[in-house]
This record gives sequence, C-alpha cells and structure tokens, in this order.
Amino acid sequence: MAVASRLAVARMTEPLTKEDLVAYLVSGCKPKENWRIGTEHEKFGFEVDTLRPIKYDQIRDILNGLAERFDWDKIVEENNVIGLKQGKQSISLEPGGQFELSGAPLETLHQTCAEVNSHLYQVKAVGEEMGIGFLGIGFQPKWALSDIPIMPKGRYEIMRNYMPKVGSLGLDMMFRTCTVQVNLDFSSEQDMIRKFRTGLALQPIATAIFANSPFKEGKPNGYLSLRSHIWTDTDNNRSGMLPFVFDDSFGFERYVDYALDIPMYFVYRNKKYIDCTGMSFRDFMVGKLPQAPGELPTLNDWENHLTTIFPEVRLKRYLEMRGADGGPWRRLCALPVGLLYDEESLQSISDMTSDWTNEEREMLRRKVPVTGLKTPFRDGYVRDLAEEILQLSKNGLERRGYKEVGFLREVDAVISSGVTPAERLLNLYETKWQRSVDPVFQELLY
Repeated sequence: MAVASRLAVARMTEPLTKEDLVAYLVSGCKPKENWRIGTEHEKFGFEVDTLRPIKYDQIRDILNGLAERFDWDKIVEENNVIGLKQGKQSISLEPGGQFELSGAPLETLHQTCAEVNSHLYQVKAVGEEMGIGFLGIGFQPKWALSDIPIMPKGRYEIMRNYMPKVGSLGLDMMFRTCTVQVNLDFSSEQDMIRKFRTGLALQPIATAIFANSPFKEGKPNGYLSLRSHIWTDTDNNRSGMLPFVFDDSFGFERYVDYALDIPMYFVYRNKKYIDCTGMSFRDFMVGKLPQAPGELPTLNDWENHLTTIFPEVRLKRYLEMRGADGGPWRRLCALPVGLLYDEESLQSISDMTSDWTNEEREMLRRKVPVTGLKTPFRDGYVRDLAEEILQLSKNGLERRGYKEVGFLREVDAVISSGVTPAERLLNLYETKWQRSVDPVFQELLY
C-alpha cells in the first residue's frame, strides 16, 4: 500500500499531480485471490394502494426503520437522512427516490445472492408495514416526470439544473430509471485493458438479455430497454462506448486524461455542494475554479469526479458493468463473473470480440435497446452471440469451482427462448393485463 500512503501524505501537503490521479487508479490492481464481486441494485418504491412513487418522508421512515431494526448507521445531509451504512454495504437514494443497495465486495455468487436476499427481506419487512412495495424494472412504467418526488441531496439539485443543457433525456435518466450493475477487479494494467474492452463489447449483449423497460406513462414505449436508449441522449460528453479504450495507447493514464476533460458537476466543501458545472478538473488542479478560487482538489474530489462519468463500463479502482436494466436481480452477476474471472473464458471472449469495429459496437449500442436479442449482427443475431457467451460463462463458472453455474439458469431461459424480459411483459400487457401497466407492479414486486 505504499502508493496509498504516499497519496495520503501528498494530500496533506502539496497539490495533486496527474501522476497521483493515475496512481489512484493503479492502486486498484490486486492479485487474483483478492478479486471480489460487488453488486449495485436499484429499485422503485411505490405505495401499494395508489402505485404512486414514494415521497422523501416515506423514504426517511424506511431508512429510520432499517437503522433501528437492522442496525444500520445513518448518513445525514443537512439534517436529512439520505442513506445508511453497515460494514462495507451502503444504501443510498437516487434522485427520484430509487432505492439503491451498494453491496460489499464478496468472494462468491452465493454470498452476493445471500446479501441481496437479506437486503430485500429487510426492505420488505419495513416497507410492508407502511404499505410500500418495491418494483424491479428499468424505467418507471406509469408516472410522468412531474409525478416523481425530488430527493433532498445537494448534488442532485446541481445535476437537475445542468442536465437539460446537455441532452434531452437526462432528467428521465435521473428520475425514472433503475439499473443493476456488477463491479469486478483486475490484477494489472494489462488485465484491466482486456476486461475493459471485453466489457464494453459485451454491454449491448447484456442490455439485450436483461432488457426490462418497455413501458412509459402507462403504455409500451417502443423500446425493450428504454433505460439503455435514454443514455444515448443524456450527456454525450460523459457516456457511451468509449472507442479510445480500443486504441493501442490505452491504459490508466489515457482514462485519467479522458476524465480530466469531462466537465465537472460540483465540489464538496464545508458540508455543501458548490456548483461547478461545465468547469474543468484541470483548472481545479491549479486552483483556478471560478466558483472556488484557490481551492485545490483532494483524492476525495477525484473520487467524486469519477462517479460523475457514465459510460457503459466505468473505471474506478475496479470496473463497473453498467449495461443492465433493473429487474429480478438473480439474472445478473453470474454472466460477467464466469466470463471475466476465468482466464480461459476471458481469452476466448477477447478473441471473439477483438475484430469488432467501433462502428459495429456503436450499431449494437444503438439498435439493441429497440430489437434486443433479435438485433442482426454480421451473419447472425445478437441471440447467437448471447448463446456463445452463455456457454463460455458456464465453463468459466465451472472452472472457478464454487458451484455457481446454477446462477445462470434465468439467463439461460431468456437466451434459449429468445424472449427478453421486456417482450414477456409486452405480451402480458397485450393479453392477460388487457392493455394496462398496473399489473406490472405486482408482477415485478420484490
């Protein structure tokens, strides 16, 4: 941990250099035996009687209930409880009150499964008494933007004002989407590059398999994953498929350069968020932020800045896979773990995707939200790719030796039937539900 302690000292004394920012990312490298799996799990809370989204005061009561009953520590901002912490797990609120579990880094899929089950048990125990349910879907199926309550978090206020300036769908992203993501480790720069490239190439395939956001304001919205489509016009400065990751020159330093050029959102000082939208972190490095003259960044500021970048795969001190809609969680972690944590599968998948062009990856990114597994690719369909990937992931999980292959069952069912979760919901909407979205709140209730 020499790097970290040096950085800690640097923070106290001299200004951060670009080398420090690179070293921060490099400090994420760990030997294979220390690799872990992290899950992030968002869901919509709603009133069971009215199906309306829950307001902040209801959320506050849930957070307080979880803290009292299950021994979580409260996270408070300006006298409002805005989250909870317990060991390496935390619960936070997205802008429209979406409830997010950020799991601890765990060793096996059995443990991540137990963690999510425990979380859902706790949330249900507290929510049910208050007449509140939680919905696992990628986009709010029924309510308009104006129906969604706003959470009292300083950073969201800043983002809310900025979003309409940089894209037409940013507010929808903030207030009406839910995702489930997987965070994975790397051992070296070379390992990070391979996993980053593979992860980016595969995100559209994950988007297809987990597509689960076909409704908007009570009707089919024309997409299987509206959530995924929304990211294509949220803020193109900070999202997308990062073609530069496929350049020969790519590495930690190149990602730092990319992040430095992404306009900032805020700086957090004296328990307040200062609006720095559109400003450059490079200016901040030399104390030239107009809103905070003379202030210099700490590693904490850098960490915050890295969380305001939203590509399909995001680099921190680990890699975040961000392509999947919110939904019944069990379908998620197993696939990337089997592919990226097994050397043989990772090599196979790298080989399989290495000759895909930027244009092809971009085409998948654009078309999959509409056509899912039926999206044409070369001489076949995305479903054919999904079948190959599934087999590689099964083999990888087998070789891991933790008896985790069973966690691929649901993915297997989607791929072998060729019917995505969204298409299943659309079919129910047209038949059993008689063109009403209300039953989805029961269907996808946790």
